[in-house]
Amino acid sequence: MSDIPGDLKFLSSHEWARVESDGTITVGISDHAQDLLGDIVFVELPEVGQSVEAESDAAIVESVKAASDIYSPLSGEVIEVNALLEDQPEIINSSPYEDGWIYKLTPADTGELDNLLSPEDYSDICKD
Repeated sequence: MSDIPGDLKFLSSHEWARVESDGTITVGISDHAQDLLGDIVFVELPEVGQSVEAESDAAIVESVKAASDIYSPLSGEVIEVNALLEDQPEIINSSPYEDGWIYKLTPADTGELDNLLSPEDYSDICKD
């Protein structure tokens, strides 16, 4: 398994959240998740302006193996989606923590970050 960035928080379902300097949250799926999915062929992005709830489905990633719901790590409003994924969904396979982010949101309650897993705890889940 590749290195897990230390500035991320995770859901046990393999989504990550990064707190940006402006307080927004960037969301994607982990390297472990993209590896399990295999070659990603389509991403159904959320709508800008859409409200999402923590741990509820916000997007869908389809691979050659399966389709998988993407759950939101935090509640909030979607403020941006990664339009590159519409034509190049495989970016998630090659760069899950950087170029392959899925959406950004304005969090409703940053206290929800406390409910997420640390990189170390997430790494332990991936080993099991």
